Parts: sequence; structure tokens; C-alpha cells
Amino acid sequence: MSSHREAPEIAKDPVADNTDVYAFRSPDRPGMVTVLANYIPLQAADGGPNFYEFGDDVLYEIHFVHHGGRRAAITYQFRFRTEITNPDTFLYNTGPIASIHDHAHWTRPQFFSVRRVARHPRSSAEHAELLAERLACPPVNVGVRSTPNYAATFTQAAVHQLPGGGRVFAGQRADGFSVDLGSIFDLGALRPFQHLHLIPSADAMGVNGLRSMNVHCIALQVPLDQVTADGRFPREVESPNSVVGVYASASRRRSTIRGIDSGEHEFGPWQQVSRLGNPLFNEVIVPMSDKDHWNAVPPAADTQFAKYVAHPELAGLLPVLYPGVFPHLAAYTKPRADLLAILLTGIPKGIIPGFQNFTGAHPADLLRLNLAVRPSRSPSPFGLLGGDLAGFPNGRRVTDDIVAIELRAIAGATLPLVDSRFSPDAAAAQLTDGTSNNNQPFLDHFPYLGTPNSGSKIRPGKPAA
Repeated sequence: MSSHREAPEIAKDPVADNTDVYAFRSPDRPGMVTVLANYIPLQAADGGPNFYEFGDDVLYEIHFVHHGGRRAAITYQFRFRTEITNPDTFLYNTGPIASIHDHAHWTRPQFFSVRRVARHPRSSAEHAELLAERLACPPVNVGVRSTPNYAATFTQAAVHQLPGGGRVFAGQRADGFSVDLGSIFDLGALRPFQHLHLIPSADAMGVNGLRSMNVHCIALQVPLDQVTADGRFPREVESPNSVVGVYASASRRRSTIRGIDSGEHEFGPWQQVSRLGNPLFNEVIVPMSDKDHWNAVPPAADTQFAKYVAHPELAGLLPVLYPGVFPHLAAYTKPRADLLAILLTGIPKGIIPGFQNFTGAHPADLLRLNLAVRPSRSPSPFGLLGGDLAGFPNGRRVTDDIVAIELRAIAGATLPLVDSRFSPDAAAAQLTDGTSNNNQPFLDHFPYLGTPNSGSKIRPGKPAA
């Protein structure tokens, strides 16, 4: 998974668990940049009576890092507050919810605030600005009786305007990531190539383990010049000021006191407990023993994890799991300069004609986006590997096939960019887990992720014998 339950401790705290981060120039509004930060993985649509919601005790953040920066230059902070309108029922709603303001029937409405923090590049000075407060979240998609006409009633009603032309949304959406969870974690089997596996079986279609699953999404869309280093609209692809590094995080207070009658009380500074920049970084690059530590430190501390990128475990496993399929990859022992650039520094000028998203030599796991690259008229799901400069690893769009792209890169498809003597194995350009988004369809406008799955419309369970 991109970052669903990817580390032992955060798997016990799903409300603070980053799942995916997307960052792209908005195709329908090219003067804007959109960041989608997803949390709370693997939500079953019928998860009542205590349906999923953001944590009132969690600080959610979206960060922008500029060229050469060791910390975020601009951070958007989101805090949530749940209100109980009827303390005498166990139900999430006591009748059909007619709108995001229908508190007569909706017993746990949730609201949020948005704060923008700008940091001086050469000092510790910060300027914090409260952009909005008491913005309404939509309800979860309980079912056809409780939340009728969900898409028409709730989605756009929960899109709020921000000062300066931005927009924000926070609520449940369909998970747009697709991956064959059951097969990949069964000793790395890719169903379309199962006959080549060390333990072979007949080839089959991939099975998207996230079909019918929902997530909670914080969607932010702001003008490009509000996040660039020089405060100007980016026009030059080769300019360092056109590139931003993006990551999202979740933090909790360092101390919690629990009482029988008084509930929980939290104290102290915020401590990051989850973060995410590039998809699948902590999932498949960082070993189990370091995953919790990775979640707790900022990207500026990622030098300690560079060794895992330089010699990724999966690159060594592929030739073992698929005997004779990856002989060139098996023989390659040098550090993976291609992956170090893609994941930790950005791609410098001169590697790919007309493109760069370099943020500096200091290693940091950031989703890097060159804002001067316009949205593609013919987007490829394989991003840069498909000749599309507007796709991953130049940011990440909801339609980018991340599993296929990263499998191919780890298998050596990107090595010739930095080592002309290396010839990728023929299979490297074909790797895929055989899945695509067969969850709810994406929207062509903000917030882009599909309508959340309805609790009363999921596939029925298998009847008892």
C-alpha cells in the first residue's frame, strides 16, 4: 500500500495514519496547485455505529519546502472539533441528513480550522495566520436512507473558499489508490506474472484490495504564487523557484493523562507520529526496525535512511522471487543513483530534457513538483516513464499508476538515466500488479477523489452455511 498501516505503531493509531499524498497543478484550474492528504486507511463503508472521523486530538499538516531548505517554508495546519448534538442516542444519525448543516438528525457533525504558517528562510521567525474556522465537514456516506443523493448533496457543499482565492475540503472520499494487497504480501506475487514466480501458479488479473474502501481526505487548492519561494507565478522550468517539495504529517501531544471520569487530557509540544512524501517510501524502502523512527522525524533527517534507497531490499528480492527474469538487475551492485535522485533530492537539470525538480543535495523524502510544468493534455498513467512530464515523480496525480511506476524503477527501468552502461531487463518495463482504480470514479474537479462508498451498497457478505 502507499502508506496504509505501513509501520507497527501507526497501524495502531489509524486516525493519525497518512495513507497517500497527491500534489499537482490543477488540470481544470492550471493557475492553482492542489494537494490531497489522505488519512485513516482501509475504511469499510459500513463501519457504524462509530463511523470514521478526523481526530480532534491530532494536528494535521501539509508542508511546502523550497529549494535548499531543511524545513518547511510554508505549512497549512488543520484542527478538527466534533460536536455532539444528541447525547441520548447511540446512533450517528437519527434520520435522513438533508445537508451539512442538518444537526437535527446528525448527532456527530465535525468542523475544522485552517491556519497558514510562513517561516523565514534564514531565521526561526514564523508568521501564523488563521485563514478560516468552523468549516463544516460532510458526513460519511452512511447509506441511501441516511445520506441520500450523497454526491449532489454533500461534496460541493463542503468545499470552502479561503482568502486569496484558495479552496479547502475535509471529509470522507473513496480511496483512489489501487494495489493487489493479498498477492503482493504473499511473497511478492504479481498475479499477471505468477507463472514466473519462484512458487508458480497460473497468471491472473490483479485484485484491488482497496476496492470499496474509503479514506478521509484533506484537500487544499491555492494559487501557485502562494507557495513558491519568490511569491511569483512560476514560468521557467529550470528555475529553482519553480520547484516545491511537499509532504503531509500528523502529530500528537507528547503527554496524555487518562482518568476514569475526566477522560483524556493532553499536554506538551506536538510530536510527529506519521508523515508521507513519496508513495511507498516507508512501505517498501525502510526496514521494519526503522519504520516507527522514520515516521517520527522530519524529512531533513533522512540522510540516515539514504542507505536503504541506495540498496533497496526489493531490488534484491525480485531476482530471487522471479528466477532468471532479472539477471541484469541481480548483477548490479553499485548504489542506486537513480532512486536517490528520484526519491531524496529530485532530478537535476540535464538528466531529462526540459525537466528538473531538484530541491538540493541534502536527502529528504519529499514529493517534488515543478510548478512551471503545465498539466498534460494527454496524461500517461506512467508519468515520466511514459514521457509525461506532468506526472510522477513530478508531483503525483490521482491517475498515476504508482505501483507500476515504482516497481519498474526499482527493477532498473530508470537506471540508464544515470548509468548509460546498464541495460534494463526486458521485464522491467512490463511490471505491474495488474490493478487500476475500480473504486468510485475520480472527479474532474476539486476535490478530485471519488464519492465515498455507501455503507448500504457494499457487496453483501457470503451467506452462512
